[in-house]
Amino acid sequence: MAPSSLQSGVPNRDVLMAITAGAVILLVVHTLGRFYYTPLLPYLVDDGLLDPQQAASLATWNYLGYLMGAMLAIRWHRIDHIRFLLPLSLAVHVLTTLLQTQVEQVAVLDAVRWLNGVANGVVFVQAPALILEWLVLRNRASMSGLVYLGVGIGLLVSSGLVTFSADWLAGPDRWWPALILSVPLCWWGWRRLSQLDVPVRGEKDGNSAIAEGKSPLFDRASIPLFLAYTGAGLGYILPMTFLPLLAKMQLTEGAWLIDGSWLIVALATIPSAYIWNHLGARIGDLPAIRINFVIQLLGVLAAVIWPGAVGIVLCGMLVGGTFLGTVLLTQRIARALHPHQGPRLSAAMVALYAFSQMAGPWLVKQWLAFGGTLESAFWIGVGALIWGLVFACLVPQPEAWHRRQD
Repeated sequence: MAPSSLQSGVPNRDVLMAITAGAVILLVVHTLGRFYYTPLLPYLVDDGLLDPQQAASLATWNYLGYLMGAMLAIRWHRIDHIRFLLPLSLAVHVLTTLLQTQVEQVAVLDAVRWLNGVANGVVFVQAPALILEWLVLRNRASMSGLVYLGVGIGLLVSSGLVTFSADWLAGPDRWWPALILSVPLCWWGWRRLSQLDVPVRGEKDGNSAIAEGKSPLFDRASIPLFLAYTGAGLGYILPMTFLPLLAKMQLTEGAWLIDGSWLIVALATIPSAYIWNHLGARIGDLPAIRINFVIQLLGVLAAVIWPGAVGIVLCGMLVGGTFLGTVLLTQRIARALHPHQGPRLSAAMVALYAFSQMAGPWLVKQWLAFGGTLESAFWIGVGALIWGLVFACLVPQPEAWHRRQD
């Protein structure tokens, strides 16, 4: 390794280029791959490709794939693993998006969306992990959270693409804009990330591996955090999957909020990473995440107690403005509780979040099958966020926890 002075002297342009490449890759797999489906859903239902129960099932298969991809990233987390799996997963994203432009059979589409989710889960863990390792070597780790700006920008891009192409595409063809944009962005993003100079070390090299062996991932401090994160994943995924469809059901045909609800989510998401990062640094991550849960809870609650335009706007703003903050703050708190877990910790958190997200559409499907409505299904999200808030209040301050361990 080069001397620290040399490492810290990396040009700002190189740092920003690495972060931009990571943001672009997250934009592709997490929004053009995953959340593109949300604003597209009302159109796919109108086209007769899906009914609401099939739509919930399709989302569940995608989230199951995401969970499995994150679990793969727990097993294969070293830099040499990342250099192999990351470009392979990007290629799988492109291939599955191409297949989505051709497939109309729901059973086949379930399999395609599952495989797309696997690629998404791997990339969502490994791309930020690779960039973080590169930044740590250059004393720039504090900038790593900026990579998640790609998710917020991607939500805005996905909303624009769906709205722009709504009148001249139909059925599976509605996926073409996502494919056309994914191909050059995947190529450029991986080309940049492949040039990052990060040393490859064996699993048993260095003190961090020793520390990982001595530091349990689950203990009395971290278990409440993991349980809170489970509630967050289940709570936010319902509006992030079904809000435009809910708007279509509640509002008159042609209302701007049918498309505009996703635009509101996207606009609220863009500044959220900076806002919650700054608030956590100012008042502490634990107080910040408790505030985050309260605001997110109010957003989902608004959709069920004020059906119509008011509830949809509030839900889009409050959930869109908080869910990335939940991710960033939880990751920071977890790392403070277990500072030597590294990429394994990040992958475990993503896998847990993915599991709870997978449960959301499945529960909605069961609720609809028993005669419930989509509006009343949002109470599942309300309950999940209350659960998350309760357990977030039980997480100890990392400094106090470590003093008890000494």
